[in-house]
Amino acid sequence: MKFNRRTHTCGELKEENIGQQVVLNGWVDTRRDLGGVIFIDIRDRHGITQIVFEPSFNETAHEIGKDLRSEFVISIEGKVRRRPEGTENSGITTGYVDVMVERVVVLNKSLTPPFQIKDGVEVNEDVRLKYRYLDLRRKEMQDNMILRHKMYQSVRKYFDANSFVEIETPVLMKSTPEGARDFLVPSRTHKGRFYALPQSPQQYKQLLMVAGFDRYFQIVKCFRDEDLRADRQPEFTQIDLEMSFVDTEDVFEIMEGLMKQLLKEVKDYDLQTPIPRLTFNEAMEKYGSDKPDLRFDLEMTTLNETFVQTEFKVFKDILAEKGVITGLNAKGCGSYTRNQLDVLTDYVKKLGAGGLIWMRVKEDGLEAPIAKFLTDKEKADLQESLKAEAGDLLLILSGPKLKALSIMGNLRLEIGKRMDLITKNSDPKLLWVTDFPLLEWDEESQRYYAMHHPFTSPYLEEVDLLSSDPGKVRARAYDLVLDGNEIAGGSIRIHDAKLQALMFKTLGITQEEAEQKFGFLMNAFKYGAPPHGGIAFGLDRLAMLFAGENSIREVIAFPKTASGMSLMDEAPSFVDETQLKELHIKIR
Repeated sequence: MKFNRRTHTCGELKEENIGQQVVLNGWVDTRRDLGGVIFIDIRDRHGITQIVFEPSFNETAHEIGKDLRSEFVISIEGKVRRRPEGTENSGITTGYVDVMVERVVVLNKSLTPPFQIKDGVEVNEDVRLKYRYLDLRRKEMQDNMILRHKMYQSVRKYFDANSFVEIETPVLMKSTPEGARDFLVPSRTHKGRFYALPQSPQQYKQLLMVAGFDRYFQIVKCFRDEDLRADRQPEFTQIDLEMSFVDTEDVFEIMEGLMKQLLKEVKDYDLQTPIPRLTFNEAMEKYGSDKPDLRFDLEMTTLNETFVQTEFKVFKDILAEKGVITGLNAKGCGSYTRNQLDVLTDYVKKLGAGGLIWMRVKEDGLEAPIAKFLTDKEKADLQESLKAEAGDLLLILSGPKLKALSIMGNLRLEIGKRMDLITKNSDPKLLWVTDFPLLEWDEESQRYYAMHHPFTSPYLEEVDLLSSDPGKVRARAYDLVLDGNEIAGGSIRIHDAKLQALMFKTLGITQEEAEQKFGFLMNAFKYGAPPHGGIAFGLDRLAMLFAGENSIREVIAFPKTASGMSLMDEAPSFVDETQLKELHIKIR
């Protein structure tokens, strides 16, 4: 089965190639037989070229062309000609020419595919994942993979230009459960012992700072055994970096430079820097989220001051319990029917709210079930606080602070969708969120957990509060948000062994447990650890947003299903008894 080496790709031929003898290799995409003349689109990852089998031009090639079917792999040789007038296709690069086939070799035949190899194909995702090698032939999937490739190249180029060193860290490491569950790997040579796959290179990159590599980065695989969703996979990719002798501003400067370059090179968008910033508290009070979507302007307003003297029992009780009253002005939605308002009420109740207070703004005042419980001053102050005008709809929630703000944040997004405030082609909106709480309290276990991870530095002037009021301590942590999605998170780290020991104590981690889990890191800190900080980007999520997709599975070549299965190669799979015996494992 001899075939000539290709001279051009299937997306390359233009009018300047007319008259040339060419060789193309690729897959049969579509086939049309018009009264003996056969037109076939031959496809590779670079594009599509129309080729023509005409009996009067070459009868031998035409006979073979009769038997060609979808997804056959072929090699053709022929002469480029201008397409006949009126048959041009301006939608593709090669649309003004075609190739008259003189010789064709069938390199491989194909069964009928389980779905059409075309963009926008409507087929169950499980079928696409089972035949992923066919799904990846589709242009939109190949475009996603190429976009991801461009991101890799841009990232490496940027960090190299800024004196970072790319260093690989181990994939087999010690299990240090903190956060998600580890994937464990049994050791054959050390009976009863296990490696863990890294949830992140966190401890290794801090050790690299101790080792004197003041600027490290890595595009790295990470693993978490956790329940999955559209933007999670058991194995995922991070852009990971760490820097010595830095504070928050240094990290921001490097990261904004990276985002500016990525958006320009991959999306041809000119990002204006510096990127806006909000503290965690500001983000929660204005948008009800620590990853707010800023593509629309709808802002929440805290109304505690408006109702500070209220006699309305619901509000009075909430204020006495140090809760929050938060309001939202849905501009122009004052014509919502009672049925539409009931739907919104059910929406917030499902999220855990006790109910939803609504008010229609009329020319002569507020129309609302609770209007009779409010004073004229409270009504006037409320309209002023929410910048209300006739025709608006005011929505109010009250309750424990973070819970009520979070529910209102979800309602904000729902109203944004209903009002069509988010356009798909809007400019990307980036935001730094800073000053997170260092710790969060868990009612079930009655203990504090690190909001980011236990190596995050508190504000040094608030260290004393770790002993007296840990919930008030702010972290020197920061997240980068793009269009309502957290795409990166990091912090300035603890580099002092005594402060790290205090952090472990606050988290309820005993000295023995800390030594067992993190002893190697704590020991390294005793040998001159520099101040350091860093950040990790979720590359899959960033690629998903750049590609305009709704799931990271669309930008990963071979992803798992929501249950962690690979339908294509049927992983995870059973292994034979011999392998289990070698690993000292018995399946019960």
